[in-house]
Amino acid sequence: PQMLALEVVLRGVMTRWAIPPAGVIAHSDLAPGRKSDPGTRFDWRRLALAGLAIWPDGPGDSARPMTGSLDQIGYPMADPDQRLLAFRLRFRSHAQGPETAADLAMADAVARLART
Repeated sequence: PQMLALEVVLRGVMTRWAIPPAGVIAHSDLAPGRKSDPGTRFDWRRLALAGLAIWPDGPGDSARPMTGSLDQIGYPMADPDQRLLAFRLRFRSHAQGPETAADLAMADAVARLART
């Protein structure tokens, strides 16, 4: 029920302020290391399927450096580990440990969406 209510409110806000799906972010995206909400159980993919956020359809290029992808997505400059954690909170919530090829591929795929 909370996600359904959010979809209604978010659709209205996005329409009123002409916010594209790529402009819908989490507190953790804006303040890596300082904020961790909405958390790992938040259904970002559901919002994307409703046109209210972005979520990649498939993997991107795992050879592209994480820093470049995160910069393009719009993550603020912060400690690299905190940026990775913030990215994972949203796009790879169960990933842990050092940066992996799967992180790189997902970040590249998201960066491609953020450009459009």
